Amino acid sequence: MGNREDLLASATRCLQEKGYGRTTARDIASGAGVSLAAIGYHYGSKDALLVEALVEAMGRWGDTIGEALSAAAEVDDPQERFVRAWDAVRDSFAEHRGLWTVQFEILGQLDSLPGLSERLAEAQKAGRLGLAALFHGKAEEEDTPEVLARGVFYQSLLLGQAAQWLIKPELAPSGEDYLRGLSLVCGDVLGGVPVGASGGAEG
Repeated sequence: MGNREDLLASATRCLQEKGYGRTTARDIASGAGVSLAAIGYHYGSKDALLVEALVEAMGRWGDTIGEALSAAAEVDDPQERFVRAWDAVRDSFAEHRGLWTVQFEILGQLDSLPGLSERLAEAQKAGRLGLAALFHGKAEEEDTPEVLARGVFYQSLLLGQAAQWLIKPELAPSGEDYLRGLSLVCGDVLGGVPVGASGGAEG
């Protein structure tokens, strides 16, 4: 790997091991075996590098989840697919705990780090499109209002599940919890027939 790639790999390790706030530029440069000046040359700043590392790590998490959701997509029953998909997401947090801890930590840094909010907003939209594709068994989805609406829904469930898992893993909602909640909300708001009732929802 070149210096740029070495820095990105080192930043990713530092995020996982030390978190965002406790990672210094010297930590990253030392881990990559390069000079401090290399960070500015390749990424502009330590913070820009850390955000890039976070976005890339989320992409790798997405690849892992994609494999799990592909297996769930083979289930014919749409309700069972939904349950298995969210159980797979919940189970992924144990292996990627550092990644999710950093994401919540970084939210407290937005006001003091110019440009960070904009960079994360760009990644957020890409994440919404990616989640919409993943949960519908596709490699990618078009950027349309309908697809983004699905992505917003999935992203909101995901962040809530992650936050509750970090507080206490056994508190994180399961796929069954989400299915039942979705059924009840649809019944309350849309006047639909609750999932599991006679003539239940279509998948």
